[in-house]
Amino acid sequence: MFLFRERRITSGILCAVRNSNFSLTLALVTAFAGFLFVAQAIPAAAQQEEQQSNPTPTVQQPPPVQVAPPPSPPNGPVIVLDPAHGGTDTGARGENGLAEKDIVLQIARAIREQLARDGDRVVLTRNDDSNPSYDDRAATANAFRDAIFISIHVSSTGTPGTVRAYYDQFAAPVPSAATATVGSKPVATETNGLIAWDEAQRPHVDASHRLADLIQSDLAQSFSGSPSVSIAAPVRTLRSVNAPAVAIEISSVSGSTPDSLTAGAGPLATAISEGLKKFRQSNSAEAR
Repeated sequence: MFLFRERRITSGILCAVRNSNFSLTLALVTAFAGFLFVAQAIPAAAQQEEQQSNPTPTVQQPPPVQVAPPPSPPNGPVIVLDPAHGGTDTGARGENGLAEKDIVLQIARAIREQLARDGDRVVLTRNDDSNPSYDDRAATANAFRDAIFISIHVSSTGTPGTVRAYYDQFAAPVPSAATATVGSKPVATETNGLIAWDEAQRPHVDASHRLADLIQSDLAQSFSGSPSVSIAAPVRTLRSVNAPAVAIEISSVSGSTPDSLTAGAGPLATAISEGLKKFRQSNSAEAR
């Protein structure tokens, strides 16, 4: 009887222990699950609070890219710019080694940029320190069916800051069997009937004179003290050009600094550009 009771008591104790262990385990599992829930909830709540306090900025789309319109296609005659001298031929020399050949090349490049912006096709007879011959310079212009030739010079003397435009002056041709008529002008010819190379400018003298006057008119407005009309002179550079041709001479290498000379490139380019526009307009009016 005692043994039986003892066994029952032992079984009850074991059962209580088992129940106690189960309850403890269940409590531990429940507590751990609660801990996990809280651990997950805290970062989420913190992230939500951060998003509310620091909302994501609205991404603004960049404005559409403004594409510049393409430059106008070249129109009208080819403008042949001739920086005078070059190489061993320095041209006029000024103080501190200032050489005409260097100044005119810089000015010609600046004029080229201006005319190109206006839609002109521009060619230089030289773009480095070379010295093409008169014939080579003329040949550059004569290679085009429609061209205008502009030679750029700096004088050795003269009033600084003034500019003059020249057109070629021919002596009256001597009548002979070796002459022909181009328009209303007698022109010396070779025996094969072609115009002599040294007479190529003669049929264009009137057009060259008109172009020089138009450019000079604008030069007089931009460069105080410059004459209002162009000047006729025997300019060898123009003699063999079979197209309207003028020479522009800036004063002066002896009384100016390199900066003052190159600073005039902008107004000079504008005057040439305006003169060319008026020249084309007058040609169009004559054609009508």
